[in-house]
Amino acid sequence: AAQKRQHRAAAPAPPPPPAPPPPQPAAMAEYRSLLEELAQNITAEDLEQLKSACKEDIPSEESEAIATSHHWFSFLEKHSKLDRDNLSYIEHIFEISRRPDLLTMVIQYRTQVLKISEEDEVDTKLTRIPSAKKYKDIIRQPSEEEIIKLAPPPKKA
Repeated sequence: AAQKRQHRAAAPAPPPPPAPPPPQPAAMAEYRSLLEELAQNITAEDLEQLKSACKEDIPSEESEAIATSHHWFSFLEKHSKLDRDNLSYIEHIFEISRRPDLLTMVIQYRTQVLKISEEDEVDTKLTRIPSAKKYKDIIRQPSEEEIIKLAPPPKKA
């Protein structure tokens, strides 16, 4: 019996359960770089326009305190209007502010990083903007044959 007890003590302890995976750092990094890219394309004037587009959601005294686009993004995050997998609010703001360039960046992130396409959206009501689709092609460069060649002006007699 003494030998058995010794043998049991020598058995290795079971490995500890694996730790839960950290929240996807890659996705978070992608999201941060999206915000960074957007921020680089938002001037002080743009920011005023964007803040005014969401004035129903930002009390005016808080709106005045928002001086940079980074500050605006963090305000929206704090108030649950923006998250790495919830971009419909800023898509809406960019659309009503007539900023298809910014909207396109968000749509690209959403379809490539989050793998959410327009078809999925329709099913999940993920976004409020069906018209976001129409901006997808605006940014791409036209090919040679698409560029319209203008005829020279008529010669004066």
